Amino acid sequence: MKNRTTGRSAFLALLKDEGITHLFGNPGTTELPIMHALKDHPDLTYVMAMQESLVVAIADGFSRASGHLVACNVHVAPGLGNAMGALYNAQFTGTPMILTAGQQEQGHGLMEPLLYGPLVRMAEPLVKWAVEVTRLEDLPRIVRRAAKVATTPPTGPVFISLPGDILNAEAGIELGRSTRVDPRVRPSTEALQALAQRILKAQRPIIITGDEIVKSDALREAAEFAAAIGAPVHQQSAPYGAHFLSEHPCYIGALSRAQKQVRELLAPHDLMIVLGADPLRMSVHSETEPLPDGLPIVQIGLLDWELGKNFGAEIALKADVRETLQQLTPLLRDLGGAALQARAQERIAGLSSKNWSARRRTLSAQIEAARERMPIDPDYLALQVADAMPEHGILVDEGLTSARYMTALWPYRDRYNYHGLASGGIGWGLPASVGVSLANPDRPVVCYSGDGSAMYSIQALWTAAHHKLPLSVVIVNNGGYRIIKQRLLSFHGDDNYIGMDFADPPVDFAGLARSLGCEALRISDPGELKPTLSDAFRRPGAKLIEVMVSNAVN
Repeated sequence: MKNRTTGRSAFLALLKDEGITHLFGNPGTTELPIMHALKDHPDLTYVMAMQESLVVAIADGFSRASGHLVACNVHVAPGLGNAMGALYNAQFTGTPMILTAGQQEQGHGLMEPLLYGPLVRMAEPLVKWAVEVTRLEDLPRIVRRAAKVATTPPTGPVFISLPGDILNAEAGIELGRSTRVDPRVRPSTEALQALAQRILKAQRPIIITGDEIVKSDALREAAEFAAAIGAPVHQQSAPYGAHFLSEHPCYIGALSRAQKQVRELLAPHDLMIVLGADPLRMSVHSETEPLPDGLPIVQIGLLDWELGKNFGAEIALKADVRETLQQLTPLLRDLGGAALQARAQERIAGLSSKNWSARRRTLSAQIEAARERMPIDPDYLALQVADAMPEHGILVDEGLTSARYMTALWPYRDRYNYHGLASGGIGWGLPASVGVSLANPDRPVVCYSGDGSAMYSIQALWTAAHHKLPLSVVIVNNGGYRIIKQRLLSFHGDDNYIGMDFADPPVDFAGLARSLGCEALRISDPGELKPTLSDAFRRPGAKLIEVMVSNAVN
């Protein structure tokens, strides 16, 4: 005989069995059945955020910092609407997420009551799968399928609409079992041989790495591959994770999103090797193509949409990056022998004056020249943040213009020690850092955010304070939308910055932080940066450091 249970309790039991440890949410009337059932599931931590976009962004940060499936719950149609920008970000990074929303009871929805909306149709453009539960007996199958779909490459969010009558109903149902699709596939022997021969043929190869390095846990394998052939390595043009070990002698840095600049950088090479990346994703339009004419591409990754998406690939292998490199690197060494080893060593020696470590030394010396400048130079602030962070710290980066050099200053040393804004939809960084900290309670987390970005999601500070997280939020206060000013001046020759300042009245971020329960500091003297940041980053508790920087547009 099947055990009788309510839909609300079955839903939470299913989430837990799928590996969910935290349920991120903002409760409303239609979600009260779930809140009612939580008392019977004390091992499931409920994390409340003060607006639905924050709920999804916190869950997104938790998943990106752990690699795990996450679940979050929002409040009917307006709540889903609030969450759409953050859901766009999660879709962009392929975050495995089950997003649910309470829905009006079936039948009552036909009356179009307040807060009612077609939730499935609303969610569909931004998720892999969207469905509404119409029978309690179907709930286990739907949740199990949602977890499988979300975690199977290409990973990404799924959506479930939960009508109130389903959550409150009771029946004898079988909860079923979890399914995970193992994506760790390798290419065929023939394909590996062809790829190895093609790489050995190249005289001036270049490697571009991306997000699948993180997802497949392939940092060490990518480093060994680069060393084996002695090729320079660049991170994809949208640097939003630790996509290569910064201090490796082959690593140069991230590609820019300036087409002409990227084309010039790639021009000397005769083969582009792409490892788990959309390598040349740009931002603003240019008549210049970033890929030089005739530069051949070989590409490895599980996301077949990205393989040869914009530029055709000579060889494209749909395979896990780590599994492939574990086979490819030894094969290259066997086939290339002493000649390859000697060539690789010569190539690596030639990179010693221009790799990431050498460039960081030069850049740091240049930035140090601004150490006494007032108002504080934002590049100098970025350097001080990178230098003050503990080695085992994690950086969440949404500094935009003030973080232009951050990936050149903060080294990637492990899979999860850097998380950057990926999609360009601002307001992600502050709540994401809350999720990152919840996923890594034993590591200090620093969020580096522009003032404009922070104002999209400042309420997330309350959640950080409530959970007493080891999180330091650095707000770069230049009193406006500097990136928009820069582009208005650059693209249109116009310095009439309408709607781009918050100077009258100014925003008091330190005051806002205190009102939300956080310790708060304000710095305007560059001499205070090093001691204040170093002390703050090493102390427990949630805190905000507001730094007053130059608002110069350059």
